[in-house]
Amino acid sequence: MAKGRHAAPAKRPPDDGPLLTVNCHEAWVHQLGALPGRVDIVDGLPGRYTPHWDENVRPVPKNGRLIQLTEALQPGTRYRCAIAHNVSDLLALKTLDAPRLLVLHTTIEGRLDQEKNAAEPELFLERVKRYVDALRIHVVAVSQLKARSWGIFHEVIPFGADPDAYLPWSGHVVAGIRIANQVRAKARILRWDLHERAFAGLPVRLVGFNPDMAGVAPSRSWSHLKELLAAHRFYVHTADPAMEDGYNMATFEAMAAGLPVIGNCHPSSPVVHGESGFLTDDPEELAGHARRLLADRELARTLGEAARRTVRERFSVARFAAAFAGAIEAARKKWRGLPAAARR
Repeated sequence: MAKGRHAAPAKRPPDDGPLLTVNCHEAWVHQLGALPGRVDIVDGLPGRYTPHWDENVRPVPKNGRLIQLTEALQPGTRYRCAIAHNVSDLLALKTLDAPRLLVLHTTIEGRLDQEKNAAEPELFLERVKRYVDALRIHVVAVSQLKARSWGIFHEVIPFGADPDAYLPWSGHVVAGIRIANQVRAKARILRWDLHERAFAGLPVRLVGFNPDMAGVAPSRSWSHLKELLAAHRFYVHTADPAMEDGYNMATFEAMAAGLPVIGNCHPSSPVVHGESGFLTDDPEELAGHARRLLADRELARTLGEAARRTVRERFSVARFAAAFAGAIEAARKKWRGLPAAARR
């Protein structure tokens, strides 16, 4: 988060159109519901694991509406800022006369590994940087790791979660839970080898879009996801520190819902070992911590309450909304300084 920026309520936007974004990372886009004004969400673009907004992940934000790309690009349509989530989004919106903001959700290393792409990233990164500089696109990374990977440090704004949006924790299901999509493609990123060694034979439920894994399914809705989190004993997150953060949005959701987190040692993990969960790179020790929480619901409750406080104090939605409103204004300021002839 930019230095000196506080979690004050975002001001009313100027009367020059809604925000525009693209249907990608539904849980992240849902946070835009905390900003004032309408958000148009371009739906139905190719290249997504699901062709349309996935209601299993989140409902469309209360201030959002789904539109087609042709509608967004109609002559005379005005947008306060266009928010892209990858280079493909930027290219899809290239004819739009509006300030632009790019959100970096992944590392280059993780992207290349998931796509099994052997290409060297240096040329691609250089082209992206030239494009960003030429059009004065403001770039926001969701973490320091993502910013370092791309070599673009305009601004880092972590995502947030609202503990008050989740159900009271019960932990009555004697099992852990993990939320992850496309696990096989992300096996190295998610340290799936460690996950399987640590939790083999233990009750840990995997929730997410994984059609190649028998018995695994996404939640039916955000309400259903909240029910699952409230019912389970602990949450699991493992990740390779070179390719992914020691948390993701699902981790923050679980912590906001009052679950302790078990995972590998990671420099960016929000978990304090022994206070809000357990961290170790030893699969046998991970299994031992899991067994402790399965056997002791009160221990899980105590650690989960600390996890919930961490989210409330450090990763609130209000903090995200204030920071992102500032990023939008930074994008608009850059755009105003761009000669009209260079805007398309």
